[in-house]
Amino acid sequence: MKTIGLIGGMSWESTITYYQILNSCTAKKLGGFHCSKILMYNVDFAELEDNMSKGNWEGNAQILTKAAKTLEAGGADFIVIATNTMHKLVPQIEKQISIPILHISDATAARIKRNNLTKIGLLGTRFTMTEDFIKQRLAKAGLEVIIPEEKDLEIVDNVIFNELCLGNIKEESRKEYQRIISSMKDKGAQGVILGCTEIGMLIGEKDSVLPVFDTTVIHAEEAVSYALSDN
Repeated sequence: MKTIGLIGGMSWESTITYYQILNSCTAKKLGGFHCSKILMYNVDFAELEDNMSKGNWEGNAQILTKAAKTLEAGGADFIVIATNTMHKLVPQIEKQISIPILHISDATAARIKRNNLTKIGLLGTRFTMTEDFIKQRLAKAGLEVIIPEEKDLEIVDNVIFNELCLGNIKEESRKEYQRIISSMKDKGAQGVILGCTEIGMLIGEKDSVLPVFDTTVIHAEEAVSYALSDN
């Protein structure tokens, strides 16, 4: 079994879910008392959020590169970054380490394609929805990506940072997300990516008119598969 290097804390609410899935999935696959071998570096999300608000992505690259290098030095065989937005920095981090980063978009695209879907809605932070670091990776996998209208982009982003990252689950926000998902269905989306690791706290399969692809669940399950593979 490979040792998973987990960079968490972005936010810690979703890192709990990662930890739970990693261990429960390993136990299910191997049985008995088995669980995952995990090294975790939990960053202080306040520092990263402050950098994001100032456009200081280089500062965040330094923080996450330090985390990845620490995990590599500690014996991790590969890195899992437990958030979508910080995958923006994967190219910078990869240059500083010699172990692979398991990319959240690749795992998600593979799951969607196994379901024979080609047109997919994407929810996440404003960075994730509007920039190319996730969308371009999905497009390279052959997926057409739909994002919400501008006013809805603002709603999705605000709920993530001002509610979900603080552990606040509000029914009115769930209804707004449901409305936004329905609008993407009207545009032809065949499914929806929960492209922020906190959104699964608010929206599940039963809440959506479209099939849901929760990146937290998919990424963690793929990490277990990789950890138990011969690759």
